[in-house]
Amino acid sequence: VEGSRIYHKSEYRERRNHYAVFSVNAPIDGFDTDRTAFCGAFHSFSDPEAVFAGESKNSIAHGWQPIGSHHIRLTLAPGETKRYIYALGYCENPEAEKFIAPNVINKAPADRLLEKYATDAQFDAAFAELNAHWEGLLSRFSVKTGDEKLDRMVNIWNQYQCMVTFNMSRSASYFESGLGRGMGFRDSCQDLLGFVHLIPERARERILDIAATQFPDGSAYHQYQPLTKRGNADVGTGFNDDPLWLIAGTAAYLRETGDFLILDEIVDFDNDPALAQPLMEHLRRSFQYTVTHKGPHALPLIGRADWNDCLNLNCFSTEPGESFQTFGPNEGHVAERVF
Repeated sequence: VEGSRIYHKSEYRERRNHYAVFSVNAPIDGFDTDRTAFCGAFHSFSDPEAVFAGESKNSIAHGWQPIGSHHIRLTLAPGETKRYIYALGYCENPEAEKFIAPNVINKAPADRLLEKYATDAQFDAAFAELNAHWEGLLSRFSVKTGDEKLDRMVNIWNQYQCMVTFNMSRSASYFESGLGRGMGFRDSCQDLLGFVHLIPERARERILDIAATQFPDGSAYHQYQPLTKRGNADVGTGFNDDPLWLIAGTAAYLRETGDFLILDEIVDFDNDPALAQPLMEHLRRSFQYTVTHKGPHALPLIGRADWNDCLNLNCFSTEPGESFQTFGPNEGHVAERVF
């Protein structure tokens, strides 16, 4: 914490070159960065102890559950208003410029970012630009049903939600920042289905990014890191329905845009340029992976948490088995079938 800025820099020293900053354009009377200190025992964000006590703990979080809270004491006369600009930002540094001194992070990117929104005029201009962006985006598709609430849901909130899931995949929870798990191969293919009609150019880029993490045999990493665009080896593979969602996502893009040239795009396998093939070959291998991995009754074999996590054949069997669950859900590390 420096002045009115709270920096979040987990693992920045060890392996990351990016950090977050949370700031307000006014002096503060206190702060908290530790959730337990801010909320208090047996409290939650609905009734945080620091707010009810009127006093921050000036807590510094070391791992666990970080938050950002600024405490400003304010007295308003009747009819008086006061504006504060809160900014939450993400900053990166080149590897060679991470520090300005031992263990002192380079905050120049944060300085430049916050200078852009330091005054009311700058904020109002940026907010107007943001409104124009969303207006232009959401106006590409609209319905008029005569029901105001239905129109609002379809024209604004459904599309907004689809945009959020497209951008964040399943990474947008309080405990999961996305930096550990990454974005899902299957999830991201599904996410673009709801928004391809509004951002076809970004859907195209996403399809090619996802395909580049696919293995040469047609299988795939279950997750990939959006910053590096590489597969997440920690989670690995073994989710047998993942490859088919690449076909579904690409088909949706083709139906919406008619851009069949995407099928000729040369795309790496496992991010290796030496293994690159046209996207169409990726789709062929996705299909072939499924049809060549079948059980005794010619049904697709089920892997880890397949078909949207509904099927997970963790049943201790060491022999190739059926392509459906026969023993009930048990804990273990050996699936019912093996390849």
